[in-house]
Amino acid sequence: MAAQGRKNVHGKTGVRFKTGYTASKNKAMLRNVVTDLIIHEEVKVTSGVTKELKKLADHLVTLAKRNDLHARRLAAQTVRSEEALKKLFGEIGPRMASRNGGYTRSFKLGERRGDAAEVTLVRWSDR
Repeated sequence: MAAQGRKNVHGKTGVRFKTGYTASKNKAMLRNVVTDLIIHEEVKVTSGVTKELKKLADHLVTLAKRNDLHARRLAAQTVRSEEALKKLFGEIGPRMASRNGGYTRSFKLGERRGDAAEVTLVRWSDR
């Protein structure tokens, strides 16, 4: 029977339980990355994050194209800074007004040196 008590403790059995990457951590990471994408217009992420990032960014652009108060408040729940929110509704939304989707593009850059994770560059598709 496994020993009971504190978690992540070195003992006879080594580290018994590792804390997982929870849904709240994943959501916070995506909010940070999409805010950086809005501000800097491109961001480098691993290939696992790319799919979720593109889905979230496309949804935010759809909200920015609506450009009403409710859409702005929904986007403000996700975007971290007021600067990014203003840029999303002032520049990116009107710039993508003629498109019906496909607001982001991703380019494979190769493997990261430290852990060999595949890295992709995500940027707005009109750049």
